[in-house]
Amino acid sequence: MTEHIAPRSPVPPSTEAHAAVDSALADLRAGENTWAALPLRGRRALLERVRDLTVAHGADWVDAARTIKGLDASSPLVGEEWMSGPYAFASGAATLAHTLDALDSGRSPLESATFGSAPGDRTTIQVLPLGIFDSLLLNGFHAEVWLNPGVDAEKAKRTAGLAQLDPAATNGIGVVLGAGNITSIAPLDTLYELIAHNRVVALKLNPITDPLLPVLTTVLGPLIEVGAVRILTGGPDTGTYLVHHAHVDHVHMTGSSTTHDAIVFGPGETGAERKAANDPILTKPMTSELGGVSPTIVLPGQWSRADIAFQAEHIATQRLHNSGYNCVASQVVVLSSGWKQRDEFIAALRAALDRAPTRRAYYPGSDARVSGALENYPQSARLRGGRVLIGDLDPGSETALLTTEYFAPVLGVIELPYDGEQFAIKAVEAANSRFVGTLGVNIIAHPKTLHALGDRFESLLAELRYGTIAVNSWTGLGFLSAAATWGAFPGHTIDDVQSGIGIVHNALLIDGAERTVVRGPFRPSPRSLINREWTISPKPPWFVTNRTAATTGRLLTGFAGAPSWAKLPAIFASALRG
Repeated sequence: MTEHIAPRSPVPPSTEAHAAVDSALADLRAGENTWAALPLRGRRALLERVRDLTVAHGADWVDAARTIKGLDASSPLVGEEWMSGPYAFASGAATLAHTLDALDSGRSPLESATFGSAPGDRTTIQVLPLGIFDSLLLNGFHAEVWLNPGVDAEKAKRTAGLAQLDPAATNGIGVVLGAGNITSIAPLDTLYELIAHNRVVALKLNPITDPLLPVLTTVLGPLIEVGAVRILTGGPDTGTYLVHHAHVDHVHMTGSSTTHDAIVFGPGETGAERKAANDPILTKPMTSELGGVSPTIVLPGQWSRADIAFQAEHIATQRLHNSGYNCVASQVVVLSSGWKQRDEFIAALRAALDRAPTRRAYYPGSDARVSGALENYPQSARLRGGRVLIGDLDPGSETALLTTEYFAPVLGVIELPYDGEQFAIKAVEAANSRFVGTLGVNIIAHPKTLHALGDRFESLLAELRYGTIAVNSWTGLGFLSAAATWGAFPGHTIDDVQSGIGIVHNALLIDGAERTVVRGPFRPSPRSLINREWTISPKPPWFVTNRTAATTGRLLTGFAGAPSWAKLPAIFASALRG
């Protein structure tokens, strides 16, 4: 996403745009004092107002989003905009408000958390479900945050709260460079800067999302009123002026590693030379979420026809949600060449990709990236809606597929010549060593396969170097889960940034988090119950083929604002019809 930053070469300055930046940053410098003096209960009240405004104006938010993306108002795909827009943001604000309430009462946000353990001296914290409503609405789905090795439960409880443990100690002005794809990313990142890091925020929208300015100004209004947030629009010159401004203390961005490097080192050949010498032109601290090439590992087993059809549809969703314009969209399926059901599964996957609803390619550069994939792999299958399935690769020809984030409806299949546990081991090794990026990895496996692997499977999860791991689920659920962490695996550096540095979301304000692990049911209800997999979850509402996703997403957003038992029947009725 290159729309934020311009080259630092002669670009005619935009006096009006620069004046707007100067004014916003002056407001924030004054607002920092107001924010520092605001007690936790006051901050919580602001977040609750933000949550309520999000729900009240959710339809306006979704209308703006679907206009950007060219979705018909009657399309079930509008459900994606409800769930990844106002629902995700309202849930994040609500959970952060709950966290501030605990801190204000002198309690740890993790006081009543469920702790466990994972291989490698790791402590885990259950972040989904967080209560009875989560257990009902997302029945069968679970998520845990794994802490860095050696961090125990007592330390986690003691340090949870991050910068809000000392709310008067503010940390200057942070810039958030918003994403152009998922509409909750920019406002969620704004809340994280403000609460987790105690920095007032200048939010610069990606130009693609400028139509959201009116509704975001309304939703973030309580924070704007106290001087804690300002929203800016504009082109590359505005972004360049903003991030290099003397009053800015920190920068956070969501986008591509190419954009990141242009910001940090400068564009073109000169920027590449600076990167090679690790000589940044932006010397202030910077965090980021940058995507990458996400794999889905399919462990071989004995599956029914219904299992194959459902999981093929599952992977199609992992690729085609938001038309593939997701940082964590699955790009490569990793199969065992010896799997007896390999051909049947690939045929089902092709059919699922071809059958999924079509939509406009709204994200800039999409057609060029699809063309690039076809140029690299001319034998690819061209499917309905401009989709591409890359398969039957010659040995050694996978490099472009594994190292180029196509950010478009392009899905590839690679095969490894192993079976059983050996395949699982080699697939983990490949995911760690051959793929660019560490944001997310998916694993799909029959319950009998997982049972046979036993504790060895947990050890393999520990070996994966990814910020979010999903088992029989999609890492996108980790994004949607407010209390889960979101970001790259720790350890990247500014000159080898991969999927980024730092985390966001994390609404329990957990310190020392390493990754999030999401788990879901292998089969939907009612087949799950027949096979003694105890989940009542039907087809998830984020599936691209869910027929009632728009209604379910709208109802879930209302529920996130004010949970109640009375709202559950309508949600269940819509979900079961999906």
